[in-house]
Amino acid sequence: MTQIDIKHMRARSALTSLWSLGALLIATLVVLPIAAVLWIAFFPSENIWPHLISTTLPRYLKNTLVLMVSVGALAAIVGTGTAWLIARYQFFGARWFEWLLLLPLAIPAYVGAYALVDFLEYAGPVQTGLRDVFGWRNSRDYWFPEIRSIGAAILVLSASLFPYVYIMARAAFREQSGCGEEVARSLGAGAIARFVRIGLPMARPAIAAGTAIVMMETVNDFGTVDYFSVQTLTTGIFSVWLESNNAGGAAQIASTVLLLVILLVTLEKLSRRRSRFFSLSRSHRSVIKAPLQGWKAVLAFTCCALPFAIGFVLPSSVILSHAVDNSERWSDPALFSALVNTLTVAGIAAFVTVALGLFMVYGVRLSDRALPRLLMPVTGIGYAAPGAVLAVGILVPLAFIDHALADGIEALTGSDVGLVLTGSAFALILAYCVRFFAIAQGAADAAMGRVVPSLPMAARSLGRSKGQVLRSVYLPLIRASALSSLLLVFVDCVKELPATLLLRPFNYDTLATRVHDQASLENLGDAAPAAILVIAVGLCAVAMLARSSR
Repeated sequence: MTQIDIKHMRARSALTSLWSLGALLIATLVVLPIAAVLWIAFFPSENIWPHLISTTLPRYLKNTLVLMVSVGALAAIVGTGTAWLIARYQFFGARWFEWLLLLPLAIPAYVGAYALVDFLEYAGPVQTGLRDVFGWRNSRDYWFPEIRSIGAAILVLSASLFPYVYIMARAAFREQSGCGEEVARSLGAGAIARFVRIGLPMARPAIAAGTAIVMMETVNDFGTVDYFSVQTLTTGIFSVWLESNNAGGAAQIASTVLLLVILLVTLEKLSRRRSRFFSLSRSHRSVIKAPLQGWKAVLAFTCCALPFAIGFVLPSSVILSHAVDNSERWSDPALFSALVNTLTVAGIAAFVTVALGLFMVYGVRLSDRALPRLLMPVTGIGYAAPGAVLAVGILVPLAFIDHALADGIEALTGSDVGLVLTGSAFALILAYCVRFFAIAQGAADAAMGRVVPSLPMAARSLGRSKGQVLRSVYLPLIRASALSSLLLVFVDCVKELPATLLLRPFNYDTLATRVHDQASLENLGDAAPAAILVIAVGLCAVAMLARSSR
């Protein structure tokens, strides 16, 4: 081997090390906020654990657990039941409901909460109509359920989140072979028996995964529980941090939330650790959908129409009616400013997140070291961590760095530049990147895994560098997946509320914060245009999701 060859080998090894180092730095950046939360919680400047445990923490924890379990159970029942009906039966409207049941994903839960209260409150159309019909004069003449309650929060969150279970369960039911159904039917098993003994056990991993996502999103929610005056761990973070000005106490509550989420994910994994499902038939035969007639068809239609109506038709109709009645609000400069801010921060965050995800996955694939490969799955924890938890882990250390940076610049130049990091949208963009990095990383890993290895090997044999292989081979082949993940991250950034409320600069509104701020003031007319724009963005993502799941 010549000296030139040795130099080339060393140069290639150095380049590979740079890719590995970059992947390692990205993974560290994503995991660091979680580590910061734990550090601040265990080493706070003022330890209020005893006070929290003796006063508010039990109530926060109880309400959070009740919400998680109730929303998870209701979403699992609705999502699994509707998926089974769509996958196994033919009835009027079934082909439409197959896609319509995805639409509640476009409605953020906090928007659904505002719409439900507006529809059912004392001055709303329902109670007003009842008083007109029965001649009641005031609320003392009749009984009506309390709208701002934990029960209403469970209903709204379940109606908004059940599509997570529905889409996973529907895919699982579709993949099941029709042979088992035919054998069970020949042995006299009825529809319910076939569902309980065959369909449900085979689809249990998918249902469990969808339910776990629903429960994690429930923990993350702030707008809904805050509007319904339900005190949870997430609202506790806001209360302790913003009202009591105690970052250590907020971190301690955030660590409790994080522990709860990790426990939930662990239980979901353990519940299906030993589950194995195999298809013993040599050829897969799809299930033939059974036609439903009479009252059975009406019942199936109602079971699908009801969650669609509560999760999409009701909130979108109420918000749309307010947007039409207050059409002059569309010309409000504050709305335009919120739209520009939203497009800016969400667009930058989506582009950066997808770029970092591609870089990290490619760097890990090039690396021959174990550490980057071990860290890559850990980067997905950001998606499981609620936005309020990430806000604590980002803002506290970032504020320390920001003050040190400002003091250093002032000492050197004599000019006060202010807070560069926390005084701008930097912290907000960083939170979005960490929160939704798992989407970009997962999409990039799956897409690169589908590229035939011989293609990049051929490019390398022709003298292309690693960067050129990424640009000329991988990117053209994975472009569709990269654009899909870009859109999904963008939509999630637009809808994200807890992290945005805590990390936005002063007097910096996005569409989500404008909806929350105006609705909190019972001014749904001003909130409606921003809510319509958020829903429109969500519909784009749902349309893409429906297209990809055909």
